[in-house]
Amino acid sequence: MDNSILIIAGIVGLAIGFVIAKFMEKGKASKTIANAKKEAQGILKQAKIEGDGVKKDKMFQAKEKFLELKAEHEKVIQNKDKKIGEAEKRTRDKESQISSELAKSKNFNSQLEGKIKDAKHRADFLEKKQSELEKLHKNQVQQLEVISGLSADDAKSQLLESLKETAKSDAMAYIQSTVEEAKLTAQQEAKKIVINSIQRIGTEEAVENCVSVFNLESDDVKGRIIGREGRNIRAIEAATGVEIIVDDTPEAIILSCFDSVRREVARLSLHKLVTDGRIHPARIEEVVKKTEKQIEQEIVEIGKRTVIDLGVHGLHPELIKAVGRMKYRSSYGQNLLQHSREVAKLCGVMAAELGLNPKLAKRAGLLHDIGKVPNTEAEVETPHAILGMQWAEKFGEKPDVCNAIGAHHDEIEMTTLISPIVQVCDAISGARPGARRQVLDSYIQRLKDLEEIAFGFNGVQKAYAIQAGRELRVIVESEKVNDDKAAELSFEISQKIQTDMTYPGQVKVTVIRETRAVNVAK
Repeated sequence: MDNSILIIAGIVGLAIGFVIAKFMEKGKASKTIANAKKEAQGILKQAKIEGDGVKKDKMFQAKEKFLELKAEHEKVIQNKDKKIGEAEKRTRDKESQISSELAKSKNFNSQLEGKIKDAKHRADFLEKKQSELEKLHKNQVQQLEVISGLSADDAKSQLLESLKETAKSDAMAYIQSTVEEAKLTAQQEAKKIVINSIQRIGTEEAVENCVSVFNLESDDVKGRIIGREGRNIRAIEAATGVEIIVDDTPEAIILSCFDSVRREVARLSLHKLVTDGRIHPARIEEVVKKTEKQIEQEIVEIGKRTVIDLGVHGLHPELIKAVGRMKYRSSYGQNLLQHSREVAKLCGVMAAELGLNPKLAKRAGLLHDIGKVPNTEAEVETPHAILGMQWAEKFGEKPDVCNAIGAHHDEIEMTTLISPIVQVCDAISGARPGARRQVLDSYIQRLKDLEEIAFGFNGVQKAYAIQAGRELRVIVESEKVNDDKAAELSFEISQKIQTDMTYPGQVKVTVIRETRAVNVAK
């Protein structure tokens, strides 16, 4: 009973507390709502105030922007108006200018029409005068033909012939005087340069043959060299390519070959074999191979010493080897290396005298004949000047040097000043007395060709090639050739020799005309 009362009392208390709490929450909520309404009204008032301020600011900014745009628009309109005014002014100026030009044009046209009329009148007048002159000219020609007994064409031809002869003689006299004047200046200076160059170069003359003589201590060695049934001598000839001649010459055998390198290999090989005493085919092949290697090394050393002596630097190893091979070659009996060294020195001296590059000229002079030492048989068919130029181009020589090599025998056109220097120095080295040996038949044929060229001209009575073909003396008939014709004949013969013949140095042509008056006193 007591417990149930307590429970009921607790439930009632909870209910009363719940009701009281609800009333209290409702009072707080109404207060909160009232406070929120007040705050909302304050916020609305503040927002309204701020909105009015922003509205006033935006309106003020809009007014300012409108004023700025209005000012800019007015400026643009003013500029356009200004440009339109300037364009209208220019248009008015052009209109006034065009009108003045039109007026001038009208005046000019009127003047031109007047001049055209005057020109027509003058042309008509000139035509009349021309016709009258033609009639007068015809009448005069007819009268002259009647008086002279010649037609106009005949008289014209005679006049032309006389003018031709006069012009020809005058031209020959002018050419002769010009040539003489040039000789007084240019030839004197050229001779000075050439003579100075030759005097400053001291070289020995070297003439080689196509055979070498190998001396023996006794004739007993000949049998050992020949071998049983000639097998040793056949082995030597097969290994070296040299013909060995064993004859009755005491204590000597002859090595014959046009290739001096092979002859030198054969000579050194025989010397080693005779010194060693063992002479048989196997030993011969071994010694020849060693000797060939020795000669190749010697060729390189000779090339190096040559370029060092001449002061030529930066030469390709293959070109150095070609220079060394020139020691064992000859041209008309003249040693090729000696000739090339001489040409190089002459080129250096001449280039220095003329104010050119002496080192480049010396380089071209040394290499100008490298085409005479070909490596293969196929290269023999190519002219040595062209072959040497191709080698120089292949191994990086300068264009001036390549052109000088290729043009020193006029195989190609000369394009640099060094080319004629090399050509002249080559001629000086080859043409000086004793330098080269020529075949007698070719020498005699050259003299005959000189005389035949002279006999090919009218009025030539006799012709003699003298001074080893350096001078041609021509005796003419005085009745057919006068003094002016003699000078012309000398010039024509020299030009014919220059174009038709190949010769070292120069050929002097002397025409002799003699008139004799002979009477006999009885």
